[in-house]
Amino acid sequence: MFTGQTGMNGLNISNDTSLFEVPAVLNAGGKLTDHCAREAVDKIDTYGFVIFTDLLSHEEADAALDMVRQAADDPERNLCTFASETDNRYKRRDFCSLPSTPFLNSFAGTLCQRLEGVISEYCRPSHRLLEAVTLTSYLGSSHQYFHRDPPNVLSFFAAFEDVSEDQGGTVFVPGTHKYAGVEKRHGGLGLELMDLFMVWSNIHVFRHNFRKLWDMRKGRGASLAPGEFRDRVFSTKWDEYQPNILRFLTNRNTHLSLNTFGPRTLRDLYRHRAAIRDNFHIVRTAPRKGTVIVFRSDTIHAGPDNRSPNPRRLYGMSISRDIIDPEYLFDGYSPHPSLIAQPLTFGDLLNFPPLTVLPKAAEQLEQIPAE
Repeated sequence: MFTGQTGMNGLNISNDTSLFEVPAVLNAGGKLTDHCAREAVDKIDTYGFVIFTDLLSHEEADAALDMVRQAADDPERNLCTFASETDNRYKRRDFCSLPSTPFLNSFAGTLCQRLEGVISEYCRPSHRLLEAVTLTSYLGSSHQYFHRDPPNVLSFFAAFEDVSEDQGGTVFVPGTHKYAGVEKRHGGLGLELMDLFMVWSNIHVFRHNFRKLWDMRKGRGASLAPGEFRDRVFSTKWDEYQPNILRFLTNRNTHLSLNTFGPRTLRDLYRHRAAIRDNFHIVRTAPRKGTVIVFRSDTIHAGPDNRSPNPRRLYGMSISRDIIDPEYLFDGYSPHPSLIAQPLTFGDLLNFPPLTVLPKAAEQLEQIPAE
């Protein structure tokens, strides 16, 4: 099988995203044209995600990048709980939520206003903004296991600078979102085959992560910090995205554990190996500056490791697609305390003034007063 990623032999990975791309065309009001919006909705319904090229101008991307860098440089930043805590601890990743500043609100509002024709197909004005985050990945980070995010959410990734293949753009598995009737696909085995595909893929992710850590331990690649190898392989601390042998053996990883490999699963992996290989493939994105990816949260995806010395920075945002019980409102999401204190909805974002790019974006970065 073709592989486009070092150390991930056995997985069918494609770097061709042309089928999933829609060039952003705006009307006189600054919104996607009706034709462009319909094309995008069709791709989301078919594949679970769409890639908008050139949705943001270079000036807008530069201003937003300043916002991301300022948040990442803040020693009091609010780290995201859904990220690999071990990666955060050893500066392999820096996922942090963004405060609800006037600039952020205008930026998020501008995205929603331009994409209103798409978002309104899935979200009502009363639906909550669950989070706005900055996602930075550094050399030596772990490859996430393939997973689904909590259901009934529409998520967004925006690139403020070019992302190379080695920097680890998000990978998606087209057509794996849970729409009505998906269970009837593939001879009535749609959901079962998707689960088996995730198991098969995550075996390779485990091997890839462990092999890379072993190379790092031997002085090949990024340098390991004192205690890092132990924490990433043998720690009892909660972390869903490390090749942790101890948590694997004690069945404490929801994505891949010893319980995963029961006799029935092993039998089905063998029996359906051809269907798994032929019906699912992984698409790796390498978004250019100004690109925005919109995807259903239940689409199988993963955040790869960064194999480049250059940090990979993305902006992330999520809006609920349904009413969510308060008990589960932020399950899998990490809103900034300012967003919890003053919740925002899709309708609020549509009413914010559009983004105005100043010569220095920092002039717009007003901080929320301390409580």
